[in-house]
Amino acid sequence: MIERFYLKDYLSFKESELELKSGLVVFTGPSGSGKSILMESILSSVGGATCDAAVCESSVTWEIDEESCGIENDEINVFKHIKKEKSRYFINNQSLSKKAMNSVASNYLRHLSLKDFSDFENENLLGILDARIGVKNRKFLKLKESYSAAFREYLDVKKELNAIEEEEKKIVELKEFAAFEINKIAEINPSVGEDEELLKIKKELSKKEKVLEAIEGANEIFNYEHLVSSALDSLDAQSSFFDDAMNELRSVLDGAQERFSALDDVDVEEVLNRIEALSGLKRRYGSIEEALEYKKQKEIELAKYENIELEKSVLQEQYEQFLQSISNNAKEMTELRLKALTAFEKELNTYLKSLYLRDASLELSETSFTPLGVDKLDIKLNATPLAKISTGEFNRLRLAILALKSEFMSSNGGVLMLDEIDANLSGEESMSVAKVLKKLSKHFQIFVISHQPQLTSTADQHFLVYKDGTISKTKELNFDEKVNEIARIISGENISQEAKKFAHELLEANRCAL
Repeated sequence: MIERFYLKDYLSFKESELELKSGLVVFTGPSGSGKSILMESILSSVGGATCDAAVCESSVTWEIDEESCGIENDEINVFKHIKKEKSRYFINNQSLSKKAMNSVASNYLRHLSLKDFSDFENENLLGILDARIGVKNRKFLKLKESYSAAFREYLDVKKELNAIEEEEKKIVELKEFAAFEINKIAEINPSVGEDEELLKIKKELSKKEKVLEAIEGANEIFNYEHLVSSALDSLDAQSSFFDDAMNELRSVLDGAQERFSALDDVDVEEVLNRIEALSGLKRRYGSIEEALEYKKQKEIELAKYENIELEKSVLQEQYEQFLQSISNNAKEMTELRLKALTAFEKELNTYLKSLYLRDASLELSETSFTPLGVDKLDIKLNATPLAKISTGEFNRLRLAILALKSEFMSSNGGVLMLDEIDANLSGEESMSVAKVLKKLSKHFQIFVISHQPQLTSTADQHFLVYKDGTISKTKELNFDEKVNEIARIISGENISQEAKKFAHELLEANRCAL
């Protein structure tokens, strides 16, 4: 529920703070006092509308899904909309987009705007019917779970089968392309590190003649080696250091001579061609390693294409099994729904009768497979499609659907915000709406603007919205103040004693009914 709401600087409101209770919360006041502005700002505080208030803030008891939105829960979570140069939205002082905030709030708050058909969508209507069946028949709930699991498997297999059938249409082309890509790399047959080794050979070939010529000139030093040794002996000096140095030099020059001589058998043109071929692979694939990995993937693809018929056969068999399973389950679910439909329609019409509406008819028809089976539940009011009924009839029909749904709710359903749902209704019609809203308020915190004494008298919490000069203000009313306000609704600004008496009787009657 929303426990507290704060508004600052929005149109005729300078500042307003509401401490809110659970149940049915009614806002009344003269036309133009700011009731709709107040409701709009409450919606805006949770991202459900846009307004130019400096601040609108709601403190709520809702449990936020921390994993999905990345916001930690506080003991009381605070939703805030601030408008300076631009609008900014916060939950627990963490900034986020309006869309993200509304996504969080929409799990707990519903604004029942005019001609919102969501309550009449197939998923919702079947959900209400199924909940009623499940209370009396536990087998039905297990049947739905079995169908749901098989349906998910069915969709997965169907997706794979469709992919294979699409591949089959171009299988020849795909096989040819995979074989071509494999052969292109296989013809070069590269090995990891080969390109680096060839570049090293190319570098040595480019300086072979110059290096061999230098080695040949350096070898002249060994013709004078004996002279140095003789001189050292005559000086009685140790010659071992010189001998070691000359042996090391001889080893280096001989090794180089041998290495470069081995290049005599190397075909320079072949090396260059090989380097160019490997460079082509690297330009296309990035590296030799990546080229070999690509070849491996294409080989796997080619094997898959060659075995596609076998894979398709296996999937086709699985598909038929799952199709049979969901068909059997869906058929059984349809039979149970059809058996329960008459009672469901009767209970709906009981609500409609109390709301002074004509009977509604429910029709279960067959559709394609969905997560709910093959059933589509349609509703008409006295054979009239929903799109063609009046706004008043639409709103009362929706209340009846919500009431049916709430009968099997075990937890709090969050917040409902209603437009002027009792506008243009007779006294009896307004009271019937009030009774249904009172029933719903056991499961929802309900905010509603009312211009009728019947609905107003049933409020768990009653706020008057009024103007002090040009400034809109709000005030929670006590019993006597409620009497005066309801009397004003009945008789206008000149409150009569008869109106006050009737208002008092209404409030006392509703107080006794609690």
